[in-house]
Amino acid sequence: MTSIVQTGSLSGVQAYGVRVEVSPIRGLPGFDIVGMPEAGIRESRVRVLAALRNSGFELPEQRFVVNLAPADVRKSGSSFDLAIAIALLAQCELCAPNKLAETLIVGELSLDGVLRPVRGLLAHLQSARERGLLRALIPQAAASSAALVAGLEIHCADDLLGAVEFLGGERELPGPVQERWEPAITSRTGCDLQDVRGQHAAKRALEVAAAGGHDLLMIGPPGSGKSMLAQRLPGLLPPPNSEEALQIATIAGAGGLLSRPSVPGRAERPFRAPHHSCSDVALVGGGDPIRPGEVTLAHGGVLFLDELPEFRRSALEALRPTMEAGVASIVRARERACMPAKPLIVAAMNPCPCGYAAHPRRVCRCGPEQIRRYHARVSGPLMDRFDLHVALPPVSAGEIERGETGEASGQVRARVQAARQYARLRIDAGRVPARAQPRSTLVQMSAELEPKALSLLHRCMRELELSLRAYAKVLKIARTIADLAHSERVTTAHVAEAVQYRLLDRDPQRALSAPGDARGLARS
Repeated sequence: MTSIVQTGSLSGVQAYGVRVEVSPIRGLPGFDIVGMPEAGIRESRVRVLAALRNSGFELPEQRFVVNLAPADVRKSGSSFDLAIAIALLAQCELCAPNKLAETLIVGELSLDGVLRPVRGLLAHLQSARERGLLRALIPQAAASSAALVAGLEIHCADDLLGAVEFLGGERELPGPVQERWEPAITSRTGCDLQDVRGQHAAKRALEVAAAGGHDLLMIGPPGSGKSMLAQRLPGLLPPPNSEEALQIATIAGAGGLLSRPSVPGRAERPFRAPHHSCSDVALVGGGDPIRPGEVTLAHGGVLFLDELPEFRRSALEALRPTMEAGVASIVRARERACMPAKPLIVAAMNPCPCGYAAHPRRVCRCGPEQIRRYHARVSGPLMDRFDLHVALPPVSAGEIERGETGEASGQVRARVQAARQYARLRIDAGRVPARAQPRSTLVQMSAELEPKALSLLHRCMRELELSLRAYAKVLKIARTIADLAHSERVTTAHVAEAVQYRLLDRDPQRALSAPGDARGLARS
């Protein structure tokens, strides 16, 4: 007779079901693990045997085979320890098998039998719910994370002995504490927009980006406030709802980021700022086994790419299709994974290698060829995928000393929330198609423009030689600006402001070298 225990394994940010099957075979005492286990799972033989012995269990002098089904898929991680131990005990009639068929069992075992949390627990629980399992047995240390998943009876054990007694009906195990979910009002960075002096045009661009989910590229000399503005963008985004909070927490858990027990109770949008030396896999995802990259870990929040030209060309080109699709598709010979990757991407760069091209007070030491090579590090197709291009002029000491504070993040966030709500009501009323729907053709989007606004857009299309993608982005940006103004129709003023944000479509070299010249783009 074969004993079977339900568990799971991770692929990217999703989990799939795995059955642990144990059967006796002839041979020396011990057990073998088959089913394409990685090295960490093969090493679990030592952990499981030590945990069983230190928990007071003695296996008979017999050999067993442990099969991880499906056998043609590679398994990874330490989440199989508890399931293997329970399956062995059930085979030896040391654990009651009555609840095993409908119970997910995940957990890592220490040598003394204590249960440790595993990576991607929320993904395991959601997969178990989709597979029709009724309950889950997990480590007590992961109870706070499990509280986010509804529709599954969850029990938390401290050690192997407690798990066995629960399955045998000898002990009742508590479930996770259902914490009151509340959205975070401020971002994790604790920064406020009113800390930034000057840069009113860039602040407006942040508001438009937050309202419409538009990717933003900032160009300016060192010290002009690019990083400060990017760090304050999460505070302008509406707090996540319960569904978004679960998805954000699931991705963070699969990436091994959930370390604070208070995270599930207080949902925050992520802010990720990888160093420019990161690899393609670190930025987009991959590896063996496949793990989420920075673009997936920032899903639902902000991904900040500082010093954009310093990133590896291959990493930026790998990011390009992800920006368009909102999904990171990782394809390997033996494994494929699709991970959500729809953050608000903010990038920053200098106008030249030294950063002072066309600076009113500093002398640029870069030659034309150096500046050309610097700009060429970022491809034209990638530049075209940024919705908003904004130039930041240098801020003088006088502007800082005057102490003129702008609007607080809360005020801007209220307008962003109102604009998103207006857009939802407008879409629900059936007046226009949703911007996110692929069926929203350019003709349908153009129908929202007033005749004069459409004429201005066509003129800009000819004079600036906009690509079809840039043309569509101007339409979307103008629609967002109209939503901020609670206007059903897109006017000339909305289109003029939207065209201003296509700074690099006019003359990329000149625009990057002299960012201040782009202020009158809509009048050109």
